[in-house]
Amino acid sequence: MISQLLANGWLLGKSEHYNRELALYSDDLLGFVQDTQHEQWQKFCALYPNNPEQKFLERVANQLNKADPNAANKEMRTFGTLGVLRHDIRDRGTRFSVCQFKPEHDLNPDTLVRFTKNRCRVVPELVYSPWGNLGRIDLVLFVNGIPVVTLELKSEFKQAVHNAIKQYKTTRFPVDPATKKPEPLLTFKRGALVHFAVSQYEVYMATRLEGENTVFLPFNKGTKDGGAGNDAPDDVNQYATDYLWNEVLLPDNLLNILARFVHLHIEEKEDWEGRKYKKEALIFPRYHQWDVVRKLLHAAKTEGTGQKYLIQHSAGSGKSNSIAWVAHQLSSLYNAEKAISNLIL
Repeated sequence: MISQLLANGWLLGKSEHYNRELALYSDDLLGFVQDTQHEQWQKFCALYPNNPEQKFLERVANQLNKADPNAANKEMRTFGTLGVLRHDIRDRGTRFSVCQFKPEHDLNPDTLVRFTKNRCRVVPELVYSPWGNLGRIDLVLFVNGIPVVTLELKSEFKQAVHNAIKQYKTTRFPVDPATKKPEPLLTFKRGALVHFAVSQYEVYMATRLEGENTVFLPFNKGTKDGGAGNDAPDDVNQYATDYLWNEVLLPDNLLNILARFVHLHIEEKEDWEGRKYKKEALIFPRYHQWDVVRKLLHAAKTEGTGQKYLIQHSAGSGKSNSIAWVAHQLSSLYNAEKAISNLIL
């Protein structure tokens, strides 16, 4: 799996280069900012001449830690992992982007160059806790030093995928049991955005670790006859789940998911005594949702408007989110030919 990730454009990292206290792969975060925003970095160094690197890392971590539950406020949405990836870090007149998503068009060559400089890194056997817990997570994926995905891997020859789910529920706690302090990597909204339990045959995912209350959803493609799970591949050298790292987790595809799919859903509820409270859920698309949105966008680009399609979904499969993602992304489709003709006119 690691060799295929590297062949797909991922960089290989080491656990010892990971900053456990800040939950950052520091070299990549600093490297991306220094490579792509030189003038702002020089300005920042002038403001903080004594160890500007550490000051910047702490500034980013501070923004990550402010994952306020009242995210309905626009400013609040700049906090936490998703907010930091999508919004600028500001400090005393300086302004930094820690990730460059792919633009809708190629009219700005500087933006395209910055996009190519994103650093996507996979770190195996990551020792993640700053509190003395030496537990290791099989794989953690970082974008410019910021953790976005964790994966626990199991071989069905020894342990089924449900053993990985059990591992997340019983040993991967958002709060360290001994010290009662939050684990930065595993804290909801502040740490990795999605956690995958993976075997050769099945994939499950969760976006919020809550011990035994953690909810894992299937992240399978389904079988050709409409069943759950995945079909066995025709090639005996392939795994049934390799679509996860050879499709979904391709650097460009993952960046697109982070930019245009993942969102924080806030729902106002009322308890039995009439007291109102807000319930949050981080929405990461399941495979069939991501797949149908991609197919419809491709059809719109290649076949034009006015076509009709039948999308088959089962009850509870997330139709509303699929429709919203399609509508939102269709609204931002860019037609290069029309733009060029308008410029000529």
